[in-house]
Amino acid sequence: MFAGASTRRRGRGAGDVTQYFWQYGTLGALSLLGVGFVAFAFGANRVMRPRKPRPEKYTTYECGVDPVGEGWSQTQIRYYIFAFLFVIFDVESVFLFPFATVFEKFSRSGLVVTEMIVFVLILAVGLLYAWKKKVLEWL
Repeated sequence: MFAGASTRRRGRGAGDVTQYFWQYGTLGALSLLGVGFVAFAFGANRVMRPRKPRPEKYTTYECGVDPVGEGWSQTQIRYYIFAFLFVIFDVESVFLFPFATVFEKFSRSGLVVTEMIVFVLILAVGLLYAWKKKVLEWL
């Protein structure tokens, strides 16, 4: 055999493997540096913060209004229907936006338009049904 054949068979050299693991070492070092920075920031905050315990700090705070009454209150269950309707029409908009972008490409085909018309009609029938059942009334 000639000398060039033995070098081709060896595959990766030692330098390639070293460089491969060196990249993971860099990633690990930067990850440790990031975790260390966050730990240092939390530690510095704990050391430098003022320590003035007051009773107001232990009360609940919401929108700058003092809490009145109990913390537990009941919500009317009929609002879940508005959440369902929002999700349904939000999903509709998720499907309509890609349709509008792809429509130019397939505008010669009537199948794309037919599918979208059927989709919108099904949602319109659902909306009319909700309107007929008086789900959309606030009172």
